[in-house]
Amino acid sequence: MEYLAGTYGVIVVGAGHAGCEAALAAARMGCETLLLTLNLDTVAHMPCNPSVGGPAKGHLVREIDALGGQMGITADETSLQARMLNTGKGPAVHALRIQSDKRAYHQNMLHVLLNQPNLTVAQGCVESLIVEDSRVKGVWARGGARFESESVVLTSGTYLKGRIIIGSSAFAGGPNGQMPVPLLSESLRALGIELGRFKTGTPPRIQKNSVDFSKFIIQPGDDQAWHFSFLPTKSMFWQDDTSKQEPCWLGYTTSETHEIIRANLFRAPLFTGEIEGIGPRYCPSIEDKVVRFAQREAHQIFLEPEGWQSEEYYVAGLSTSMPEEVQIEILRSISGLEKVNMLRPGYAIEYDYVKPHQLSLCLEMRGLNGLFTAGQLNGTSGYEEAAAQGLIAGINAALRVLDREPFVLRRSDGYLGVLVDDLVTKGIEEPYRLLTSRAEHRLLLRQDNADLRLTARGRAIGLVDESRWVRYENKTRDLEGVRRLWKETSLSPLREDVQLVLNRVASHPLRSGIKVEELIKRPEISLREIETLFPELQHLDSEVLEEALIDIKYEGYIEKQKIEVERFAKLEDRVIPAQFDFDRVRGLSTEGRQRLKEREPVNLGQASRITGVTPADISVLMVYLEQRQRGGAGRVSG
Repeated sequence: MEYLAGTYGVIVVGAGHAGCEAALAAARMGCETLLLTLNLDTVAHMPCNPSVGGPAKGHLVREIDALGGQMGITADETSLQARMLNTGKGPAVHALRIQSDKRAYHQNMLHVLLNQPNLTVAQGCVESLIVEDSRVKGVWARGGARFESESVVLTSGTYLKGRIIIGSSAFAGGPNGQMPVPLLSESLRALGIELGRFKTGTPPRIQKNSVDFSKFIIQPGDDQAWHFSFLPTKSMFWQDDTSKQEPCWLGYTTSETHEIIRANLFRAPLFTGEIEGIGPRYCPSIEDKVVRFAQREAHQIFLEPEGWQSEEYYVAGLSTSMPEEVQIEILRSISGLEKVNMLRPGYAIEYDYVKPHQLSLCLEMRGLNGLFTAGQLNGTSGYEEAAAQGLIAGINAALRVLDREPFVLRRSDGYLGVLVDDLVTKGIEEPYRLLTSRAEHRLLLRQDNADLRLTARGRAIGLVDESRWVRYENKTRDLEGVRRLWKETSLSPLREDVQLVLNRVASHPLRSGIKVEELIKRPEISLREIETLFPELQHLDSEVLEEALIDIKYEGYIEKQKIEVERFAKLEDRVIPAQFDFDRVRGLSTEGRQRLKEREPVNLGQASRITGVTPADISVLMVYLEQRQRGGAGRVSG
């Protein structure tokens, strides 16, 4: 029996990391929002590794937080361990990674959702979209419920026609034994949306008390209590007492491990043809690693706790879809796991995804007004990439309802902009993972300055509340004060404390007076030395001081990147009109013309990043647009 179950401003389908951010963003911006999920018990579930952050991914979490999103707060509050990665490298690639209690993460996020004004959360399986005249009007759910809205965000993750594969066994299913979504794919195809097929996988889970941890290398958390959020947050498990953090453990596969894998490749779905979907390049299965890197004698694995009181450990680095009995053999061939008990086998999962080149930069489906997609549905991998897209899609779904201009971030604005631009402009042929190397302006897009780059943007769209805004204003004031102090203050060679500090770090002694900012530019001078010389600054947040130090120490490089951004901005500002006819532009290469028609770029900057579009194509297009603007849009000769 069909019936009207409700009318909303925004409907979000799926409550994984993308769906949670999308629903919270829309509701916080004042839209009556409905979040539909297959199972309330798996809201914000972590079917893969129980952690948040890492290189580039940690940058995304900081940017989500700066805009008023939720992931950073929830990760902080459910943290088992926090580590800053890449500290031996420059500040552009420093990245926070937090090990989360996966059950607490789910419960925390569900609590936030259920107590968010303007947000209704309900369990249900969406089977098709309601579309009239190329405009979304709502969704149909299993059982005949019709939910009406002119803004729908699909975040169905890996559930679309999900198929689980373990050895010779293959069956319909979603992650961790959940049910799949079998019919929505056909609804999307019927609307002309192009889908593809990807594959991902997970490793086995093992029982804590069956592990000999003495044969592993302990990986403790850092002594400093790191946080993702720019708001004050604390872990419910270790608060500020870093000694109470749960450690991870490092181990290695053995020659016996590799022999077991090689002897059973004929049973590996990855090599038998059972798996058809394309898997992630940067997270291969252990059987794939053994074949591809045949000369390697060992591969790293990490044992990661899944919760404060959980007996389960996640075996990172050992993703596999081998038969269960082979998985047990593999595990027991590793030193320290000789008597291990496997609680859950690893598996591969195939699923349908939306090819993201069909989307606009606000993650709306081109030619289908009001339909937004986000997360692994768009072909990405990782919780952080999903949450980032969910936030952008949720913001733009709400802005459509509020009849306001779309929210689009450029590549120079943040990793959020890099992520979306890569998906929409370049397209993907394998599950996409964000890397720091994908960002052209890494020194400008550091994790420490995400709030300075984006909080004002979040405030303008209605996501940043008063308490966050006050903290932001206080930080900017403190930063300006510290920078001014270091710029205007000179240090005399007669100051004994200065010479002692320089001697301690083997830095040249002062022969004459020097501005503090010039002293900071010496490579051997760190924040520790500056704090020694300026004890009056110790009341300030260490992150404020570190940020001011980085800005001064890398000032020359930062200025160069700003000049590059300004140069690229000129291309970004050259708008290509909607429904532009690229066939009228003579001189474009055949491939360039085809790619431009397929991607429909909105400006020359975006056009220049499309694979297959050459610099010559951009020059031809630029001349054509200039002639068109002057009113003499004749054909441009090749």
